[in-house]
Amino acid sequence: MSSEVQVQPLWKPGRALLEQSNLKKFMDWLFVKKGLYFRSYEDLWEWSVTDLEDFWESLWHYFNIKSHDLYLEVLQRPQSGLIGTKWFTRAKLNYAEHIFRNKTKDRPAIIFQNEKSEPKEISWETLEEEVAAIATWLKQRGIKPGDRVAAVLPNIPQAVTAFLATNAVGAIWSSCSPDFGKRAILERFEQIEPKVLFVVDGYTYNGKTYDITSFAQELSYALPSVKDTVLINNIFSENRPERLTSWEDILHIQNFGLDFEPVAFDHPIWILYSSGTTAQPKAITHGVGGCLIEHMKALMLHQNVKPGDRYFWYSTTGWMMWNYALGSMLCGATLVLYDGAPAFPSSQVLWTLAEKAKITHFGSGAAYFIASMKSGVSITTERLSHLETLGSTGSPLPAEVYEWIYKQVKKDVWLISLSGGTDVCSAFVGGCPLLPVYAGEIQCRMLGCKIEAFDANGKPVLNEMGEMVITQPMPSMPVFFWNDENDERYLSSYFETYPNIWRHGDWIKVTTRKSVIIYGRSDATLNRGGVRIGTAEIYRAVESIPDVKDSLAVYLDKTSGEGTISLFVVLGKDKILTDELKKHIKDVLRTEYSPRHVPDTIEQVNDIPYTINGKKMEAPMKRILMGEDPANCVNPDTMRNPESLKAFV
Repeated sequence: MSSEVQVQPLWKPGRALLEQSNLKKFMDWLFVKKGLYFRSYEDLWEWSVTDLEDFWESLWHYFNIKSHDLYLEVLQRPQSGLIGTKWFTRAKLNYAEHIFRNKTKDRPAIIFQNEKSEPKEISWETLEEEVAAIATWLKQRGIKPGDRVAAVLPNIPQAVTAFLATNAVGAIWSSCSPDFGKRAILERFEQIEPKVLFVVDGYTYNGKTYDITSFAQELSYALPSVKDTVLINNIFSENRPERLTSWEDILHIQNFGLDFEPVAFDHPIWILYSSGTTAQPKAITHGVGGCLIEHMKALMLHQNVKPGDRYFWYSTTGWMMWNYALGSMLCGATLVLYDGAPAFPSSQVLWTLAEKAKITHFGSGAAYFIASMKSGVSITTERLSHLETLGSTGSPLPAEVYEWIYKQVKKDVWLISLSGGTDVCSAFVGGCPLLPVYAGEIQCRMLGCKIEAFDANGKPVLNEMGEMVITQPMPSMPVFFWNDENDERYLSSYFETYPNIWRHGDWIKVTTRKSVIIYGRSDATLNRGGVRIGTAEIYRAVESIPDVKDSLAVYLDKTSGEGTISLFVVLGKDKILTDELKKHIKDVLRTEYSPRHVPDTIEQVNDIPYTINGKKMEAPMKRILMGEDPANCVNPDTMRNPESLKAFV
C-alpha cells in the first residue's frame, strides 16, 4: 500500500520552528533585501531551481561567505550539458577558514567517544593549535595547493585535525576507513598519487582490537608517490616502524599560528570514491566552494543546525556522511564523533551517547534504525531531552520505522530522511522545518536541486514512480573524476540515458504534496508484466515480519522476456524457513502491495551482502545469479561481510 494514502502526518513543526527556523529567517531576509515574497516552501523551491544565479548568489550573501577575491560571474554555463559548469568565477576561499570563524571558548569543537571511553571534549583552542602544527609540518614537507594527502583512519578526532590542516594549506584530502582491505585502499589511492599518508596503528570494533601497524608500513611502500607516512598511535604505544613519522612529534614542532591558503571556488577539496564493487572505483573530485555553500545550505536551512547545537552522524571516514557531518562545524555546531560498532556492548550505546553528549541532531544509516526497532531497544524520551532531529540516509526508511520512532523514541522529534550521495557529497531530497512528516516520505526536494521523476518517455511525472533525474547544475556536482580523460567516466556515470540530464539511478515518486518516496536503485528494479517494482517495497513488507531480520530481492531476466523474482531472507536466531513462513511472506506481499510483488522463490541465507558503507549489493548479486564470473562482479575488499558471498556463488 502506498504511503500516499496516509493523510495524517506523524509530525508537524511547532510555532517556534515555523517562526524561528533558519529557513524562515532566510525567507524573511529575501523579503527585506530583495523584495522576494514566498507564500510556501514550494514557491521558494520553484524560484531556487528557476533563477539559479539569484538563488545561489543570495545564499553567498546570506551566509556571508568570505572570498579573498571578488567573484566575476555567479554562473558560467558550458555550451551544452552540466559538466564544465563554473560557479563564482575568480573567487578564492578556504573551507577550513569558514569552520574556524566559529571558534569560541563557550563550547567544545569536538566531543569524542569510542568503545572503551566516555565522551571527551576537545576545545577550539586545542583543535586550532593541533591543526596549525600539522599544517606547518605539511608546508615544511613541501605540500602545496593541489597535492593529495591520503588517510587510513577510523572516526577519531585526529582525522578531523588532519583534514582541516590539509585544507588549510590548499591540498586535497582523501580518506579510507581502516576496515577496507589492502587491495581496496590501493585501488583508490594509486589513482590519485598522494604525497603524504596518515595511518593508525590499529582500531577497535565490536570489542576486538585490530593491529594494522605492519599493514600501514606496507601501504607506505606500496604507494611510490608517498614521501611521508605519519603514524597515529590510536591503540598501541610501541615504537613506530621504520620510515613512519610520529603524529605526536609533529604536534610539538614550532609554528606561528594557523593561516589559510585561499584557492579557486572549483579547486578540489577532497576525492571520494564510488563503491568499486565491480570496476575500479571512480575517484569523484569535489570543489572547495561547491561543498562549502552546499553544506551551509543543507545543514543550516534543511536541518536547522545552529551555533551551540551538537551534531552527530554515525559514519566511518570512508563514507561521504563523514565529510557532510564536518559541515556542521560551518554552522557553529559541536561535532560529535563515535568510533566503534553501533551495537557494542549493547544496542543502547549510541542512544546513551545521545543522552550523555546532549546531542541535538542525531543521524545514522536507515539500517541502524531498523535494527534498533527490531531489537526492541529501550529509549525513554526524558533521556533525549536535547534531541531535536533524527536523520536517516543510506537506504529508504520504511514507514513502520517512522511510526516506531514517534511511538518509542520521541513523539516531538523532527525526523529527517534524506537521500543524495557521494556524487554531490550532500542530499538532493531531505528535510524542511516548515513542512509536516508523513510515514515513508521524504519531506521535500531541497533548494537548488531540480529533481524530477521521468517516465519511460523521459517526461516528468507527478505521483508516479519514475527515474530520478537532475535537470539543472548544482555547485557541489563533481568538478571532474580524477584521471578521467575527456570526462568519459563522468559522462557514462550520469548522462548516458538522457543527454545533458543527470540520471541518478533511483526510482522515485514526487507526490501530489511534493514530498518524495524512494523505491530503491533503478538498476536493481524488479519488472513484472511491464510494471516496475522498487526493491524498497519488498523490503518494507518482508522485514516487517518479526522472524525476518534482513532480505534481498533480485530480478532474474529470462530469454522469454518474463523474468523471475528471487527473495533471500536472513531469519532470527534458530529460525528455519518453513513452508508456512514462506506462505506468510507471500501473503504479506500480496496483501500489502500486489500479486506482482510475490517472489517466485524464497531462500534462507546467513547474511545479505553489503558494501562497506552499508548498501545492499543488489546489482552485483543479480549478475552472479545470472551466471557471470563472481570475480568480474564484486571485489570482496569493498564489502562489509565478504563471507556472505558464499550463499550466492
